Formats: sequence, C-alpha cells, structure tokens
Amino acid sequence: MFNNDLILARSFKNEFETIYKVSDYEKYLKQEDIVKKKSIADLIYHRLHGRYLKVFTFDNSEFTKKHKSGFSIMANCCLLIETLISFQNGWPTTENKSAEAFKLFFTQNENFKIKESDNFYKNIRCGILHQGETYGGWMVVREGKYKEGKKINANEFLKKVDKSLMSHKEKLVKSDWDSEIWNNCRVKMRSIIKNCS
Repeated sequence: MFNNDLILARSFKNEFETIYKVSDYEKYLKQEDIVKKKSIADLIYHRLHGRYLKVFTFDNSEFTKKHKSGFSIMANCCLLIETLISFQNGWPTTENKSAEAFKLFFTQNENFKIKESDNFYKNIRCGILHQGETYGGWMVVREGKYKEGKKINANEFLKKVDKSLMSHKEKLVKSDWDSEIWNNCRVKMRSIIKNCS
C-alpha cells in the first residue's frame, strides 16, 4: 500500500510553496477534464523541473561562477530526457531503452536539431553518467553557440530542454483526456505511485 501523503512534487512562487502529494493526484483524477488536465500537467512539470533543472536557474553571479557545472547540467538534462520520454511513451522504466529514448527525443523534438543522436547518447550521455567524462572528442562548455561541431553549450542545452518540458506540459493541457499522450502519462504515473509503495 502506498502512502497518500508522499510528496510527488513541489513548486515555489515568490514565498509561496505548493506541495503535490499522491492524494492530490488522486483528487485531480476525479475533477472535470479541463481542471484535471491542467492540475496534473502542472504536477508533472514541477516534479521534473524541480528535480532536474531548477537548481541551475538560480540567478546569482557567485553561484554561477563558482558552483555551476556544465557536466552537472548535462547529467541532469540527460536524466530528464529519459524521464520525459518515458512519460510521453508510457514506459514504466527506460531499462534497455535509453538509446531509443534519446533517438526519440532528438527526432521528435522541435527544439533540437541534433541529427547525431547515437553519437550524443554514446559520447555525452553515457560518458558523463557512467564515467564522468565525455568521449569521442566531445566537449561541454558554458559559452558560445548551442552546438558547434562536437562542442555543446550546457547553458543553451538546458534552455532547450526546459522549453521541451514546457511544450510537453502545454501539449498535455491541450490534448483530449482520452488521447494517447494522456493514456501514456497515466501509465507512467501509476508506475511512479506503485514504486512509492
């Protein structure tokens, strides 16, 4: 049995904190379609943004200079990419599907124009997440163009991933409750809640 008080997400606006619990998700499911779609889309956005991207949006020059790391940004973005694709496709897990997740993300996402998803997956994602380094001559930088040859600007990559997350939220709000994107989302949410038990 899962804990209804388990926190799924948090969001902060000025000094006000919103907490999203399992019980809130269950309550949203009983609301009329237009309300539940917005409420659940907000929950998912804040869950993913808060866990993976928010820390890098802290606007403080000392933090940016001394503590912000391009490798940390890329690692979190890669984790978010797999999670976001699992929501979009109704995958309870990305086990044995990580490479496919990156291919889907880069080919279906209008915010990115990376044609070398296999190279990115192997040399950036796997390199950083498994060994703490990039492979194949790829570099992570924090200045310049978004992508220049084998250089990826982590700050610009982060902005594009955040846009993709926001686009997913907007698509959820606009789509019919019985659409494929919502069916897949509910599969993923059931998996998350089951894993909480």
